[in-house]
Amino acid sequence: QVQLVESGGGLVQPGGSLRLACAASGSIFSINLMGWYRQAPGKQRELVALITTGGITNYGDSVKGRFTISRDYAKNTVYLQMNSLKPEDTAVYYCNVDGLHYNNYTQRIDAFDTWGQGTLVTVSS
Repeated sequence: QVQLVESGGGLVQPGGSLRLACAASGSIFSINLMGWYRQAPGKQRELVALITTGGITNYGDSVKGRFTISRDYAKNTVYLQMNSLKPEDTAVYYCNVDGLHYNNYTQRIDAFDTWGQGTLVTVSS
């Protein structure tokens, strides 16, 4: 009942930049945390960046100083600006959003925690 649509992945050369976007839609009552995670082949999913309702951010150590997370409250959208990309940033990037939504089945406000479908980022020359 809450859907996430990600965009912005692709192929980029080392040192280049990409901007990912994730738009949440549905019967959203409020959004708490919005974040990005990534999973490289053969590795576990790891935190890239989080942003709270109050705008407090948290970054994974490997991306600090290179990536910036931001959100558009009116559009229920979270962005990830990725600069100085390295080959080791190659991964599928997943958006994650949690908050409260109107549940059509229970007909009440319930919590949700939803993942996007993932978008592939490839950093290669």
